[in-house]
Amino acid sequence: MTKSIKNIQTNGFKRLGRIGLLGAALVSVSACNTLYGNQEQAEGIGYRTARYADISAMREYRECATQALQLDEQARLSKSAAKYIASANLISKCETEVGPEAADIAPEERMRLYGLSIQNYLKGGDIVQARGNLERFEEAFPNQDLYFSDGTSFIETMSALLGREESTSFGKYSMLNVNNELKSEMRRVNYWKTN
Repeated sequence: MTKSIKNIQTNGFKRLGRIGLLGAALVSVSACNTLYGNQEQAEGIGYRTARYADISAMREYRECATQALQLDEQARLSKSAAKYIASANLISKCETEVGPEAADIAPEERMRLYGLSIQNYLKGGDIVQARGNLERFEEAFPNQDLYFSDGTSFIETMSALLGREESTSFGKYSMLNVNNELKSEMRRVNYWKTN
């Protein structure tokens, strides 16, 4: 009988030791989770704050863009050079105020609006500002282009219209990805300049 009591006591102590070891392991794991969990929560809060800032900046940009598009519509209806310039100025202001925190958000939307500013400066007669905006467009969106519905290149078309392309050779116009009517008009202007 003493032998069985001794076995029970030994087995009991072994179990108690195992349970204690298991309990200690669980406590240490939960402590690690608590420490790392708080760190992940802090990163999550930082991420959420950054996302909120991005969303707020984009919301402000879109409100500004809406106003600029309304001015553009008024300019088209009234055929007013001053309203085209005002719309282009407002678009430039929208792009300037977007800031670095939202610079990577909706790049295609921003490209289209910035392209409209270039066109509106051209329609308003401010060639210098149109050229400047085209250069900033190419810097802000490197190796990217917009395409008109007929597949022609926005950058090449604007470059040709703003006199950035050399008009000395007939073949040069053939290489540009611009509308055929524009090529024809450029050839006509070049012909009458030289003859």
